[in-house]
Amino acid sequence: MRFVFFGSNRVGLETLRYLTERGDEIVGLVVHAPDRSRYRDEIVSVSGLAADRVWEAKSLRLPGIANAIGALNAEIGVSAFFGYILRPDILELFPAGTINLHPAYLPYNRGAFTNVWAIVDGTPAGATLHYIDVGVDTGDVIARRRVDIAPTDTGGSLYARLEKACTDLFEETWPQIATGEAPRIPQSGTQSGEEGTSHRMKDVDTIDEIDLDATYKARDLIDILRARTFPPYAGAYFTENEKRVYLRLQLLTEDELAGDGEGTEL
Repeated sequence: MRFVFFGSNRVGLETLRYLTERGDEIVGLVVHAPDRSRYRDEIVSVSGLAADRVWEAKSLRLPGIANAIGALNAEIGVSAFFGYILRPDILELFPAGTINLHPAYLPYNRGAFTNVWAIVDGTPAGATLHYIDVGVDTGDVIARRRVDIAPTDTGGSLYARLEKACTDLFEETWPQIATGEAPRIPQSGTQSGEEGTSHRMKDVDTIDEIDLDATYKARDLIDILRARTFPPYAGAYFTENEKRVYLRLQLLTEDELAGDGEGTEL
C-alpha cells in the first residue's frame, strides 16, 4: 500500500521498518520536532524520503500542507506513537482511513501515560490498533491485546511490554488491513459495559506529590510509587525543607531476593 507515516519513538521506528521491509510504499513522513522526539533521525533514515516529503508535526496546520500531502495519493495514513491530534483535513486525505497504534486496551486509558493509569486505576493494560476519528483514541477498533500487570511492575517495565505488544499486534494485523479485510468494531461494542477511561498529560500532576501528613492505603501508595517509577520522568515526590525528594520503587519477588536480587527497578 502507499502510505503516509506519522510516527515517533521506538515503536514508530520498528513499525516503519516492518512496513518498508514488506515492500509497502511510504510516500510521506510526519515526525515530531527534535525536542519532542525519540528515534527521529532513524525514522527519517528508514523512510528513505527526500526532505520535501518529510514534515514536522507542527507544520500540519500551515496553509498548503494538507494539499501537499494529498498530492502524494496515499491510500492510508499510519500513526504509531504520534503525539499530535490529526485534524479532519488531514484524515480525509486517505481513502482507506488513518490507523493508529495505541499502548492501551481501548476503550481504557485513552490519551496519555497509559502505563501509569493502568496501574493506578487498576484498569486493563494492553495494545490497540484502531482507526482515527475526530476524537482522541475513540475510533473503531481493528484489533487489541491484553497485557498482564505483574505485582512487581513499574511504569517503566510495563511500558516496555506495552511497546512489544504494540509492534507484535501491528505486524500480525497489517496483512488484513493491506487486503481490505480488517474489521471495524465500534469501541462502544467491544464488550458490554466497557465505558472506558481517558487521561491528559497533566493528570499525573494530581498524583505525583506525596503528602507526608496524609493517610494512604498501602496498596494505593505503592501503586502510585511504582507507576511513576518511569524514567526519564521524574515521578512521585515529597517536599522537605522546601526541596522535592523524588522516589523510585524497587520491587522483588521472594525468589528474586533469594537469587540475584535484580528485581524490577527503572
